[in-house]
Amino acid sequence: MKRILSHKELDVYQLAYRLAMDIYKLTRNFPAEERYSLTDQIRRSSRSVAANIAEAFRKRRYERAFVAKLSDAEGEAAETQTWLDFARNCGNISPECCEKFNQDYEHVLGMLVNMIHSANKWTI
Repeated sequence: MKRILSHKELDVYQLAYRLAMDIYKLTRNFPAEERYSLTDQIRRSSRSVAANIAEAFRKRRYERAFVAKLSDAEGEAAETQTWLDFARNCGNISPECCEKFNQDYEHVLGMLVNMIHSANKWTI
């Protein structure tokens, strides 16, 4: 495995960050009455996935802390999927758009689970 020096080099971080930016762009078109509920919640949880991955990378010295932050990222990814479902069911995004995001988040979740299961390979 190539030595990774920054969380920004992680494929899972790059995907999570891109998805958060895509959600930001998508939610600019949400109704104004959703600004302080659905829009804020989905933006917050999607950004938190990438942020928790970054934190986990910096906590590699302690396997339990590393796993805990990855677990937080996993939870935030699942929360984002829930908000996407709300957005779809409220008519803010198409079912196809929701499905694409959900597939991408399933990919993120799979990568996080793999990192958690092989935490000893990541810790320093």
